[in-house]
Amino acid sequence: MKLSQIEVFVIGVPPPGWGGRYWLVVKVTTDNGISGYGEVYAASVGPKAMVAVIEDVFARHMEGENPENIELMFRRAYSAGFTQRPDLTVMGAFSGLEMACWDILGKAHERPVYALLGGKMNERLRAYTFFIRWPIMMRRRSGPRPRCRWNRHLSR
Repeated sequence: MKLSQIEVFVIGVPPPGWGGRYWLVVKVTTDNGISGYGEVYAASVGPKAMVAVIEDVFARHMEGENPENIELMFRRAYSAGFTQRPDLTVMGAFSGLEMACWDILGKAHERPVYALLGGKMNERLRAYTFFIRWPIMMRRRSGPRPRCRWNRHLSR
């Protein structure tokens, strides 16, 4: 099984843009047809530039490689720069590509990814969202509610 194709999806975030201006999701496909998805962290550059970085990281450090060799691919990407230290864009690109590799491995071995990463620790986990339905929240309360000393200071 070798990594063979990449597709990048740029997803615009509706106003007011909570969670960033856009999201980048990658789809990595192997030569035997298994696909994995990952979300790329990209806060430093615009979407067109980040798509180019993602495609470059994949082409130079991952294409044709076995998805099980995540650490090898990480070390290649990490030390490929002039100073042997990557910038945020390279590591952000690799973050989503690595997630896609783990997704591929889980599907290939018919196991949940947590089992590949050391097993289940908790039966349940709290989840959060940053998609706050602002108009509904504002109807529920009148004015900002201080939740800590810093918020009380800011709301004066």
